[in-house]
Amino acid sequence: MTESTRLNPIELEILRNALTATAAEMDVTVWRTSRSTVIRELLDYSTAVFDRDGFNVAQAARIPQHLNSMGSGLLTIVHDFLPLDQWEEGDVVITNDPYCGGQHIPDILAFRPVFLDGERIGIVGTLCHHLDMGGMAAGSYSAAATEIFQEGLRIPPLKLVRAGKINADVVAMMRQNVRRPDMLWGDLQAQLASLAVGEANLRRLAARVGADMFVDACNQMLDGSERAMRMMIGRIPDGVYEFEDFLDDDGIGHEPVRIHVIVHIQGEEVTIDLSGCSKQVAGPINATLASSQSAASYAMMAIADTEIPANSGCYRPIKLIAPEGLIVNARHPAPVANRIAVGHRLATTVLGALHKAVPGRVPAAYYGVSYVCSFQTVGENDERSVLVEIEVGGSGAHADIDGLSAYTYGMHNCSNIPAEMIESELPISIVSYGLVQGSGGAGRQRGGLGLFREWRVDSERAVFTANLERFRFRPYGLNGGEPGRAGSLVLIRGKDQQELPSKVDNLQLLKGDIIRLETSGGGGYGDPAFRAPADIDRDIAHGYIAA
Repeated sequence: MTESTRLNPIELEILRNALTATAAEMDVTVWRTSRSTVIRELLDYSTAVFDRDGFNVAQAARIPQHLNSMGSGLLTIVHDFLPLDQWEEGDVVITNDPYCGGQHIPDILAFRPVFLDGERIGIVGTLCHHLDMGGMAAGSYSAAATEIFQEGLRIPPLKLVRAGKINADVVAMMRQNVRRPDMLWGDLQAQLASLAVGEANLRRLAARVGADMFVDACNQMLDGSERAMRMMIGRIPDGVYEFEDFLDDDGIGHEPVRIHVIVHIQGEEVTIDLSGCSKQVAGPINATLASSQSAASYAMMAIADTEIPANSGCYRPIKLIAPEGLIVNARHPAPVANRIAVGHRLATTVLGALHKAVPGRVPAAYYGVSYVCSFQTVGENDERSVLVEIEVGGSGAHADIDGLSAYTYGMHNCSNIPAEMIESELPISIVSYGLVQGSGGAGRQRGGLGLFREWRVDSERAVFTANLERFRFRPYGLNGGEPGRAGSLVLIRGKDQQELPSKVDNLQLLKGDIIRLETSGGGGYGDPAFRAPADIDRDIAHGYIAA
């Protein structure tokens, strides 16, 4: 294709924004048509557009952990399981298997190829965190699993829809193995609706410019993002930057788990060496390589000093070294339900190393954990409901501003489930909900505050599972700032209170029992002795710290 037949820079930017708008419209479709609170209210899902070969070219503003790894998942599927020459018009390919392109079992990836005049021009994709996929614990988030076979129903890459016809046998098999089949099927239909919207928009855009020019434009977008990333990396001083942090434990043993990072900046490329991380563990906090790549890529994007379109091109200059068998590149059949624990910690550890390269650009550590709690209530007639909550904490302070309180940050981009929504759908009451006073790390700029939330069981009995972190190792401060306060979990039964560990599996609850969670605050930035008196007075007036 000659220069005269290619889109000019203005036309290319218009098309790039149109593709981003396509991903955003797919996003809205999932939101408006989904059934479960974990998708409809918590917003734990993502949508993206890929080129004809499976490389991400546009994405909606949803979950960073999903978006950076959806492309990796799609490439794994087409390279190792279902080559693209086997994808036909009207097909939808799905998987949730972490060792076949997925992330963890609750997340179902769904992809649909898009054709114009018989030629494949692109692919659209969705990823949704489903309410339950079976396994040892409600929500498929067992804290005690020691192999992936215990974590729920694994779906290998297969065609849920073939040439426009849904495979009813696959749907029946899925429904038979989950606790809320109505929610599963409703949310799957939302994914299918989103893919249909994406396909229609992509076909319409390609028809306007022609299939060949559309395919070429996608390649130009990837190359443009690569150039922008290389220029950004080139402005970082060459050097070797090192940092480490720790996870509390794996829920099976009590030993801390090391996350160690060495970042090599050389010219316009970066190598992130994770060889010093702990070996994979027995408990379900292991991460696959796709998850770890996502966290490392996010950290590099987060320090960018200029806007870089987020697509597969901008990840080309980033090399990850992570030998198989480590906590950051687990070997089958290691359990991975809480792989996001590694994702959060890896992101903040890479950022801690990069702080030494670009001081002032990197904030102190945010809360750095998905506070995942699940309840299965059981009524008098054995009727069952499932609630999955994912709480957040305080963000880290920047060089010039305080951290934000109870704010979804970093690898997250979730919302909260309103108390009224929970209480209208389940026999659970939200007793209290607010900020944890004094939980932000002290500093010239204060870290954001964590939150507390209390759930009361109103059914005859219930089962509770939690897969948490940051109870031992607190979010770090920078430049003399103090770490944020650690989290805590408490069972309140009448007048008795029992401190619980960060990982709890299938704890039996009775009517009237209360679970109280306190999430960690963010780290502070700068010496607390230099905090402005007016800022201290404001903190006291708002109840952020005690007088």
